[in-house]
Parts: sequence; structure tokens; C-alpha cells
Amino acid sequence: MRLARLMKVFVTGRIPPEGPNLRVISTMSVGVDHLALDEIKKRGIRVGYTPDVLTDATAELAVSLLLTTCRRLPEAIEEVKNGGWTSWKPLWMCGYGLTQSTVGIVGLGRIGQAIARRLKPFGVQRFLYAGRQPKPQEAAEFQAEFVSALQLAAESDFIVVACSLTPETKGLCNGDFFQKMKKTAVFVNISRGDVVNQDDLYQALASGQIAAAGLDVTTPEP
Repeated sequence: MRLARLMKVFVTGRIPPEGPNLRVISTMSVGVDHLALDEIKKRGIRVGYTPDVLTDATAELAVSLLLTTCRRLPEAIEEVKNGGWTSWKPLWMCGYGLTQSTVGIVGLGRIGQAIARRLKPFGVQRFLYAGRQPKPQEAAEFQAEFVSALQLAAESDFIVVACSLTPETKGLCNGDFFQKMKKTAVFVNISRGDVVNQDDLYQALASGQIAAAGLDVTTPEP
């Protein structure tokens, strides 16, 4: 790092002191929680990132996870494979629909808005959102209501977590959060694994406190 003018590195944590000439770090990601930001600020290093590069793809994945879980597609596929489909009943594997539903989005940033934009044509009746502060201009497109995280949990039929990982959001979705949710509610996380207390989520699923969960991220993340 002393001799190179330009090099590619994978920054996983502490920045070694052997690189006094390091001036710029570029990361091909939306989040920067994998960077040692305190040390970076202390040394005056500039950081470049790609805030919009995955907005559409992540929003599409969120909708895919939501539809897959609410309509019980993995279970239905498994039943087809093992012959369980022979025990068909009128409402078997119907799951839950988005029409006339309430969707709660934790984090109405670029990705949160892109998710709401894609879900609106499904006939969602009401959008709720939670975050650091109200975003009336962004929320106007969906007539979304700003509420606390716990109120969002209590009133939503479908919850999508799309916030950044910060000290304030770490473990945000915990036992208290899941206990507020409806037993028919579906939970989707496409943000960061550490936003969710996985033990509490497991208990909520195992006990039937919530209906289903679709996870793009876990702790540790794949």
C-alpha cells in the first residue's frame, strides 16, 4: 500500500496503519457497514459507494419473496414433489392476498419506495412506514402513513424491512416487534441480517405468532 497508486482491496474491518498514502476507498455496495468508518473519518479517507445500483433488483427480490411466502409457493412445490397434492381441499395452499391489505415498510428510502411502487398495483389498501423521521414528499405517492415500528408491526398484514443497518436499527425486529404482529402476517427482510433478532424470529415462526418469513439476508450473511 506504500508503493501502489491504485489497487483493489477488500476491506473487512480495521484499516492497517501500513497504508499512510491511502486516500480513497470505493465499495460496490449500497451499505457501508462493512467499512471501519470511524478510522476512515479520522484519517480523512474519501469513500465512494453505489447507492442506486441495486435499487430495482432489490425491490423486485422483495416483491418476489413476499409473493412466494404469502402464497406458500415453497410448500406447494414440495407437496407436488411428494404427492401431497392428492389431498386437495378448496382453500388448500391459498395463503394470503395483497388485495385490500395493509403493507408496512421499515425504511422508506430508495429501495423502500421502489418496493411500494411495485406493490401498489396489487391493490394494497394502505401503506405504513417507519423510520428516523417522516418523509411526507416521498410518502405522498403512496399516501403512506408515518408510524412507530411497533404500530407498523401491529397493523400490517405484510411487513418489508428495507432500512439501513445502524446502531439504532440493529435488533429492531425483536420479540416485542414480532409479538405485536398479526398471526396471519408475513415478514420479509431485504436489508441486513442484524436488523432482525434471529432467535426471536425463529420463536415467532415456531410458535405460530406470525404466518411466514422471507429472508434475503441472515446473520451471518451468506
